[in-house]
Amino acid sequence: MDQEIKRVVIKLGTGLLSAGKGEIRAERISQICSGIDALKKGGVEVIIVSSGAVGLGMGKLGLEQRPSELSLLRSCASIGQSELMHAWKSSLGNHGLLAAQILLTREDFNQHGRSQKVKETIETLLQHGVVPVVNENDSISDEELKFGDNDVLSALLASLSHAELLIILTTAKGLMTSANSGILIPFVSEITPEIEKMAEGTKSATAVGGMATKIEAAKVATKSGCAVFIGSGENPGRLPKVIQGDAEGTFFAPAGLSLNQRKKWLAFFPSPKGSLEIDHGACEAILKNGASLLASGVIRASGTFGRAEVVSILNPEGKIIARGICRFSNHELNQIIGQNNDSVLSLHPWSHRPEVVHRDFLAPLIQKESSEED
Repeated sequence: MDQEIKRVVIKLGTGLLSAGKGEIRAERISQICSGIDALKKGGVEVIIVSSGAVGLGMGKLGLEQRPSELSLLRSCASIGQSELMHAWKSSLGNHGLLAAQILLTREDFNQHGRSQKVKETIETLLQHGVVPVVNENDSISDEELKFGDNDVLSALLASLSHAELLIILTTAKGLMTSANSGILIPFVSEITPEIEKMAEGTKSATAVGGMATKIEAAKVATKSGCAVFIGSGENPGRLPKVIQGDAEGTFFAPAGLSLNQRKKWLAFFPSPKGSLEIDHGACEAILKNGASLLASGVIRASGTFGRAEVVSILNPEGKIIARGICRFSNHELNQIIGQNNDSVLSLHPWSHRPEVVHRDFLAPLIQKESSEED
């Protein structure tokens, strides 16, 4: 486990936790708590942001659609929150972990004095090994004070608590190029307008938000120097795999970092989809000169990967020396292996640049052999 990550915020949506009709997915929460227990045993502090109270309350009252009337919405939250917290307390307790409930409103972050008290409380709980379970205080929130979804709440909390990683678990695999038949995007170095266009809102009757609010949350968190992972919560017991860079999903690098800091994150996330064997000259250019990897230095490509996916870079002896984001798919790359820059641009004019892996997205790993995959 990467010990550079000492604190994570884990946000879980209603769709993961609610079984509908006022019922909670006890088995799912149990799996999540098993993953949290593994993280804590690895020296990682965990803060939970849990949705689900309103959906649970709706089921208890027999409501089919999320109420628009605030008083009824508050009532649903009041009913559901006790059910939700009981489930977390019971399941964490099975692992010898103590849970603490924290309910917040937007005002708790807008006022410096109140936000400092929230921070102090969380710090104290973590120091005592307690797992804070946070939710929006829907039972008292006014419309103008509401977060609108727990994605934004989790991002603000990650920033306030100085977490290194925000993990948003949802019913989706991660950010896809399109909603219906898109391709999973494993790594986002910068949240551009093109990235934002790929996100869509939710159509769930019991939830708010969707991928659009998760991208907004990622923008908030990454601006504060916190990395973000968005992925499926269908197998939440594998939470440690997220820390190890071995989980399917989309990883967002922190914004505003130096090149060396950005490369530090790239070195661990996400898991490589293939590998490139390069010659000695390319090895020297990468390790000694910080150069980009060109097609002329590639000997062969292995594995199946698409554009903008992470690959391992191997020297001629088969030793992993770096990771990087490959600008070409494995099929496209096989056409240009060993070619000069002019040939690369001739064969793939869409690329506009000849680099196979640009130096800004190439992380040498020569001193991190123990972190490498088998």
